Amino acid sequence: MAYQIVEGCVNCWACEPLCPSQAIVAAKPHFLIDAAKCTECEGDHVAPQCAGICPVEGVILDSLGVPLNPPGSLTGIPPARLAAAMAEIQAR
Repeated sequence: MAYQIVEGCVNCWACEPLCPSQAIVAAKPHFLIDAAKCTECEGDHVAPQCAGICPVEGVILDSLGVPLNPPGSLTGIPPARLAAAMAEIQAR
C-alpha cells in the first residue's frame, strides 16, 4: 500500500510538506514517495493530501497504477475533447 509519483511531476514542492508520514522526498528528475513510509494518509486524512494539492494530472498513482487525479480531473476537460482541440490548433 503506497502511492507513486511518476514522470510528469514538475517538482513544485506542493505535496512534500502536506504528507503526514513524511514519505515524499525531493529527488531528480522528480519527487519520489518512499513506499515503506507511505500510509496513503489512512488515519490522518479522508483523502490523499499529495493528490489533492498536485497541480499536474496523472502523476500520482495508487498501488494499482491508477492515477489519483486522472487526465481531465483538474481541468474538467475530457481527454478526447482536449486531444481534438489540440489537433485543431496544430492543423491551423
